[in-house]
Amino acid sequence: MNTLQEIASCVSGYDPNALPVAQAQEFIARLVPRVDATESLPIRSALGRVLARDIVSGINVPAHDNSAMDGYALRGAELRADAQSTLTVIGTGFAGQQFSGPVPPGHCVRVMTGAVMPEGLDTVVPQEFVQVDRATITVPPAVVRTGDNRRLAGEDLAVGEAALRAGRLLRPADLGLLASLAQAEVPVLRRLRVAFFSTGDELRSIGEPLPEGCVYDSNRYTLWGMLQRLGVDLLDMGVVRDEPAALEAAFRHAAENADAVITSGGVSVGEADHTKQVMARLGDVLFWRIAMRPGRPMAIGRIQSGSHSAILFGLPGNPVAVMVTFYAFVRDALLAMSGSTPQPLPMLRAASEKALRKKPGRTEYQRGIVSRAADGSWQVAITGSQGSGILRSMSEANGLVVLHHAQGDVAAGDLVDVLPFDGLV
Repeated sequence: MNTLQEIASCVSGYDPNALPVAQAQEFIARLVPRVDATESLPIRSALGRVLARDIVSGINVPAHDNSAMDGYALRGAELRADAQSTLTVIGTGFAGQQFSGPVPPGHCVRVMTGAVMPEGLDTVVPQEFVQVDRATITVPPAVVRTGDNRRLAGEDLAVGEAALRAGRLLRPADLGLLASLAQAEVPVLRRLRVAFFSTGDELRSIGEPLPEGCVYDSNRYTLWGMLQRLGVDLLDMGVVRDEPAALEAAFRHAAENADAVITSGGVSVGEADHTKQVMARLGDVLFWRIAMRPGRPMAIGRIQSGSHSAILFGLPGNPVAVMVTFYAFVRDALLAMSGSTPQPLPMLRAASEKALRKKPGRTEYQRGIVSRAADGSWQVAITGSQGSGILRSMSEANGLVVLHHAQGDVAAGDLVDVLPFDGLV
């Protein structure tokens, strides 16, 4: 296992006091381990889980050549290119009730979608293209080519072909694919275990009295919501007072029971430093100042309790900064730890409705409302005050405007990258 300094040496231009977002992401990708324990689940319990090994098809899907349309199966070579063709209907084939027997030249078979193609026939003419007169059909010239509207055996999956690859986060369509292969049970990686808590003497949990100068803790609920969507097992440890003994007990309990620990608060310059001291005492932890806004302070590393260890993500205490740093760094790291192959969050290109001020040399995330312009293109407006403690503006937004490290001021009408929240695209 590499130390954090060894990992840092592999990151070009590493500077913990002015770390670009891309370099922080590279560091974290090198740091995080992968879950390797597996279990076998019934197919209906595997949704949202990470596939532990490749699923190889033991059958052809479809098992036979079949019709892709309701129509008439025939020999494509018997259709004339310069005139109508007339054929005699010899029978009918249904899905699950195939037509059997020879089909003489000049004859065809009425077939329904999914019906096995009768032997010797290679083309299906859709029913809407033909004229029917009792037991004969007339086919206009050049309406189909040989092989049209026929699905070949193994076209979806051939015997021995990998249907799904290890590391895939299973979606509803994947369950259908597994069912088509008669895969009743699915090998998956065990769920990642994530502990999280907030630190700060000023924080109170819902239901507690609120003395003057205190605030209700919102970060744990925001984190809970974001973590739920990743399909991990959660350990909510509540609010931990900024006292060395309480903090150490919380960190040790988290390290013993989770793969990853997420804290909010206690890592900013000027805050009581008990949290940072305990983090450093229990493991190998780095304290970063990232070239981003909001969310500059962050801690990253490993903490230990006995023989157990966990990856630590120490996030800022400001509510918006917690969300931004989670999306920028923690989300993909947890997916990778789960054994999944992380897919970058999709970006939109949208026209900024107003000019935006931006200093090169840091990445900025501004809360925005994305909508359709009159011409159908995307446009985005900033939600107002962008203070990192103003959670309401994040709730009103449906995406984050991402102004990249080297980017400067944005003029009204300029295209910017937008990270949409769920449900927009």
